[in-house]
Amino acid sequence: MSGVRDFLTLPTVRAGNPAAIARALVRLPSVNPSLDEDGCGEGDVANFCYELLDGWGLEVHRREVAPGRPNVVARMYGEGPALLLNGHLDTVGVGGMVVEPFAGALSADDDHEPTLFGRGSCDMKGGIAAILGATARLARSDSPRPNLIVALTVDEEHASLGMSHLIDSGVRAEMAVVCEPTGLAVAPAHKGFVWAAVEFGGVAAHGSRPDLGIDAIRNAGEYLAGLESLHADLSAREPHPLLGIPSFHAGTIHGGSADSIYPESCVLTLERRTLPGEAPEIFLRELDEAASGLRSAGHRVTIRQTLARPATETPVDSALTQGLLAALRRCGIDDRVASMSAWVDAAFLNQAGIPAVCFGPGDIALAHTAAESVPVREIEDCARVLEEFAGNLTAWS
Repeated sequence: MSGVRDFLTLPTVRAGNPAAIARALVRLPSVNPSLDEDGCGEGDVANFCYELLDGWGLEVHRREVAPGRPNVVARMYGEGPALLLNGHLDTVGVGGMVVEPFAGALSADDDHEPTLFGRGSCDMKGGIAAILGATARLARSDSPRPNLIVALTVDEEHASLGMSHLIDSGVRAEMAVVCEPTGLAVAPAHKGFVWAAVEFGGVAAHGSRPDLGIDAIRNAGEYLAGLESLHADLSAREPHPLLGIPSFHAGTIHGGSADSIYPESCVLTLERRTLPGEAPEIFLRELDEAASGLRSAGHRVTIRQTLARPATETPVDSALTQGLLAALRRCGIDDRVASMSAWVDAAFLNQAGIPAVCFGPGDIALAHTAAESVPVREIEDCARVLEEFAGNLTAWS
């Protein structure tokens, strides 16, 4: 089986079984075409999710963000505050994988607990399967329905076009859960990041003429050495209770044209991981201060920001965080609070005034890896917790 329609005929999928849905999702490729020129995009996965949600009686819409790349937004009308459940439909590419990326293979460890392998299993088709499984149960329940929005977005792995489109379209809720892999911990905070390019000017000259040449790569090295004081300053700061200290590192270096020529240009790219409340301008100011010595010596140093994404934080004592923890306890699962190590779309939701936390199956350390996987039990447990939380929104709010 390989087509959307084939998977939709499976009784376990139509019934909303989270494990069956997760396997089907993995077997439907959705590699982001902005990351991989051979990527097929999210169209098939979006259509699959649309058909399931429509079959369970929700009001469902496809919102095309880019050609052939639609968000899927579904609404269940009911009681209490509006809860938004979010997951992204795209994955990274499959280069270097040591497991079949789209087979949806299952294996059991020594404890006979099944694990699902394949691209996107952890990041984050397991989380989407949990959302869909919980939604199916809520739709069939005899209890009063919650006020629920299911928002499945495209392009999170590249430019977050799907989340930007969702917010710009006016979708709003009182709270949101982004089902990225957290190992079923509630993660109310994650760092932001700023990318910057620092270009160093030199003077090209033959290697035998040091009197004429200025070595741009040497200037870059001197600059990097000077940034050690910034590293020491960041390391000495009071750590955030969940996120620790801010950090930075050099990502790439490009410069020079030949072994025997003084390089006239060198470009460093740098990344700074930021804490809640730190604006991108902070990093640019730090980089600018570090360039003062080179500039005073007459060397050209140009600094520009290339991308920035905000850090985010929802209070641990918020109704959202505490409600999810209570739902975990009611399901007999350890209630843990942790941070999300990666940057995810939750930051955009918080910026839009929708308190958001991350909570989902899988270990983020396995995302994008050569043998990406997720424990099936965690997918099923996540669905149970989401159902418990959504079904009791009035109690948590």
